[in-house]
Amino acid sequence: MKAEPNENTRYPTAGIIIIGNEILSGKVEDSNSPYLCKELRFLGVDVKRLVTIPDEINVIGNHVFEYSQDYTWVFTTGGVGPTHDDVTIEGVAQGFDVEIEESEQMIQVLEGYYGDRLNDAHRRMAIIPHGAELLQLPSMRSPQLKFRNVFVFPGVPELVRNRFSFLKELFQSGKIYLRQIFLNTEEGYIADALDSTCSEFPELMLGSYPALWNKDYRVKLTLESRTETYLEQAQEFLTSKIPEENIIRVE
Repeated sequence: MKAEPNENTRYPTAGIIIIGNEILSGKVEDSNSPYLCKELRFLGVDVKRLVTIPDEINVIGNHVFEYSQDYTWVFTTGGVGPTHDDVTIEGVAQGFDVEIEESEQMIQVLEGYYGDRLNDAHRRMAIIPHGAELLQLPSMRSPQLKFRNVFVFPGVPELVRNRFSFLKELFQSGKIYLRQIFLNTEEGYIADALDSTCSEFPELMLGSYPALWNKDYRVKLTLESRTETYLEQAQEFLTSKIPEENIIRVE
């Protein structure tokens, strides 16, 4: 299995598009985007943008096309199925100005599952954009739809997790090293230390997160880098700028 990313940055990037009126209305809680963000981060892919949009063909098409141009990989979830609001496939096709067509491969999959119960609604799930790929996944009944650098996932979290687990190797691009520093002081007292660290180590990914109601610590700092020695140097520099009595622990 091979995928060809849109290489336009030094390191691979990703955009995630969550599709569904049920998410925007609060009827269903989105758990797909947190999962994908964590998994992609672990694989060394920088998630640059995340959006939740309605089941509208024009909106889907515009976002998918834009993300495809801007990021190495695009992941959509939702809007794939047999009902009236499952319009993701049509949206992708419209966004790239291609026709939709019935896939014989998907028809065979559906016939194998539904048999004589296969109806016109079920056949909607065999519609794909012209030029799309169907990636066969181990132990999965139906293949994964990929159009250019866009991976179209269903909205069911269990299916997203199962499918993505078989695709991980496609996105592996090196490790991102992480350190966490827990402090018993406020952000205002360490702002200068953070600023100077960012200036000294411009490639460091530095985050500061106050924990207003946490009894253990008041601020958590995260330091991330693709180079372990660079991270260690940045950590040493930063901790030298913070009074020792304010540092609870480093993980």
